[in-house]
Amino acid sequence: MKRILVSLALLAPLAAAAQMQITPDDYTLLGAAIRTRPAYDGSKSQVNDIVPVVRYYGQHLFARTTQGILEGGARWNLGPGLAVGVQLAYEEGRDTSESAFLRNHNFGDDVDASGSVGAHVEWDTKLGPAPVSLLARYRQDVDSDRGALADFRFNVGLYGQNNTIIALYTQATWASSKATNTFFGVSPAQAAATGLPAYEAGSGLQHVGLGLLASHDLTRRWTLVGSIQERWLQGDASRSPLAERSRSNYANAGIAYRF
Repeated sequence: MKRILVSLALLAPLAAAAQMQITPDDYTLLGAAIRTRPAYDGSKSQVNDIVPVVRYYGQHLFARTTQGILEGGARWNLGPGLAVGVQLAYEEGRDTSESAFLRNHNFGDDVDASGSVGAHVEWDTKLGPAPVSLLARYRQDVDSDRGALADFRFNVGLYGQNNTIIALYTQATWASSKATNTFFGVSPAQAAATGLPAYEAGSGLQHVGLGLLASHDLTRRWTLVGSIQERWLQGDASRSPLAERSRSNYANAGIAYRF
C-alpha cells in the first residue's frame, strides 16, 4: 500500500475531498473526476462539477490534489518518511447563484476564488501493517482580507489487494476570524439588504471531516479513483445565519492516467 490514493477532492472544495499519499514514488497521475458538493459548507443546495486529479513529485517540486486541495510547490526530505515543504494552493470561492438560500435572501455578494501561500510538514509511517500519513499545513490567503487556515489531516490504509486500495481519512481545519467571516459573516450592510441578522465570527475550529478514499487499477496505466466525505461545521461557522445545516456531503469519482 505504498501507492497513492487519488483523491479527488479538491479541487475545490475542493472540498473537500481528497486523496491519500502514503509514500511518494516516481510516477505521475493526471485525470479528472465528477464531484458533487454543497454550494458552500452548510448549504442545503448540492452542486455538480468537474475537478482535476493531479499527482506529481519531482526531486523537490510537487503538484497534487491528494491532500484535499489543489496545490503545488517544493518539498525537502528531512529523514525517513518526514518531509517539509512550501506550497501555493487554489482556494475556492462561493457563487451565490448556486445556493437557493442565498438567492432567496438576495444575498448578492459572491466570494471570488483565490490563492494561498503556506507551508506544511508530513510524516509517513505505519501502525502495524497499515500505512499512515500525517499532515499539518498552514495557508495564508493572498487576499489579506480572507485570512488564514490551518489543516491537520490523518490518513490510514484499510485494504490493499486485488488492484484495489481503500483508505480512511479525517481532517480538522482551523480558521482565523477573517477566514471564517469571508464565508459565514453577515455585515451590517448585508443584513440591511437581506433581512438576515448581522453576524461577526471569531477564530477557531471551522470544520472537521471524515471520509473514505478508493482506487482500482483497470490496467497498468489507467486507474479509477473516488472518495466520499462527511464534513461538520464547528464553532462560529456552525452558528452563522448562512449555515442552513451543520453537515455537508462530498463525493467524487473519476479516472486518472499514470505516466
